Amino acid sequence: MLSLTDISKTFPGVKALQGVSLDVQSGEIHALAGENGAGKSTLTRVIAGVHAPTEGTMSFAGQPVAWTSPRDATAAGIHVIYQEFNLFPHLSAAENIYIGHERRNALGFVDHRRTRRDAAEILKRLGVAIDPDALVNELSVADQQMVEIARALVHDVKLLILDEPTAVISGREVDLLFERLHALKRDGVAIVYISHRLEEIFAHCDRVSVLKDGRHVATRNVADIDRDTLVSLMVGRDMHELFPPRRPARAAAPVVLEAKGITVPGRVRGAGLDLRAGTITGLSGMVGSGRTELALAIFGVLPMGGGSVVVDGTSFTSMTPARAIALGIGLVTEDRKAQGLAMLLDVAANVTASTLDQVSRRGFLDRRRETAIAEAAIQSYRVACRGPSQPVALMSGGNQQKVVVARWARTSRRVLILDEPTRGVDVGAKMEIYRIMQTLADEGLAILMISSELPEIVGMSDRVVVMREGAISGVLERDEIDEAAIVTLATHRDAA
Repeated sequence: MLSLTDISKTFPGVKALQGVSLDVQSGEIHALAGENGAGKSTLTRVIAGVHAPTEGTMSFAGQPVAWTSPRDATAAGIHVIYQEFNLFPHLSAAENIYIGHERRNALGFVDHRRTRRDAAEILKRLGVAIDPDALVNELSVADQQMVEIARALVHDVKLLILDEPTAVISGREVDLLFERLHALKRDGVAIVYISHRLEEIFAHCDRVSVLKDGRHVATRNVADIDRDTLVSLMVGRDMHELFPPRRPARAAAPVVLEAKGITVPGRVRGAGLDLRAGTITGLSGMVGSGRTELALAIFGVLPMGGGSVVVDGTSFTSMTPARAIALGIGLVTEDRKAQGLAMLLDVAANVTASTLDQVSRRGFLDRRRETAIAEAAIQSYRVACRGPSQPVALMSGGNQQKVVVARWARTSRRVLILDEPTRGVDVGAKMEIYRIMQTLADEGLAILMISSELPEIVGMSDRVVVMREGAISGVLERDEIDEAAIVTLATHRDAA
């Protein structure tokens, strides 16, 4: 369906793609993998007609092509679904599906009845129960994603490209997405699937192509490789190097925070845990088990309906974020863009956002001091950016996450809570974040890490607390930690 030969793309001072050659077949799900900055997004834009290649040739459906605009690619049957949906929130699902290709009557006016009818047929083909008249801003994220796919079907899609489609959905919504993709595959649609989630690649993709530093490293049948091999192709290092070496067992460290009988109405039931200095405690459980809610209650974002938080011997029956910060507790939220970063501000402003008293004098910002602090954080946390003045919106997800961690590490004297610390970042950035976490723990910080990735929980935790249905179902110490034990505690009603 698609064949690329020696595709290169050069921007001023940057070679984004260098001699990339690969093909995508009809009726296959073809994964495109690589670290952030590997060239995946640039290659996608070349295929979709956003960028013209500097060198190389492309053929589509057996014919040589040279797109002059995205409209050319769309007309030929190529559709891209980006992480940020290209939808009009105040229009209906039907209107979004046919935007730019409106159904019209004999007089040339928009035929709303036909639009709704045809949209309903497309949604039925996808197997989703979405009201064509529903406003897009009233739909769930998963349903909005289905509307995007429905738009592609309007154009008799031959090649569908999805960029991190599961970054914004979870649980059953992910299962529904893959059911739809496999149905499209059976209809002969070629699908390019871009994801950092390796388990999805192995579960659903037929082949995988790896990019690194703008070059095509390899294309393999998924059935012929394992996770270790794929990671090695992506980062140029062995899989066993993903997690830092396990630290030797330590003598019992002092408890710096203890949660006792925490209750959040409807979400958490009498949960308790203790965090020790210099220890990484993993908090695991199924989606909806109450992990994030427990952390938010400890930090004071959610009000406690019962229980207390004890910090260095002092008990608090209510918490606020201001009190938590004053006590030396930090929180890296799971949604860095919406809750963790000021996306339009630069690195310096974000790094120092929670310690403005240190970068201001008599009510005025000391920009020199702010810049110096940011420069030190950039070096310490290996943040890839142009400097303290670069807007964080222009940085990769992994480097954005390092900025958030750098900010809270400056204020967290006792405890740092990290909720899904490596969500949406590439394997190389994961390694860096793991290194940072271990360094902070070695410096004496108590770390609570919430993660849905079992290899991450097993690879990084000194001890693991498991939740089920809002309650603590068990605690695993060093030698007891493995994926099977965690799953048992997370899913079995009588596990505790």
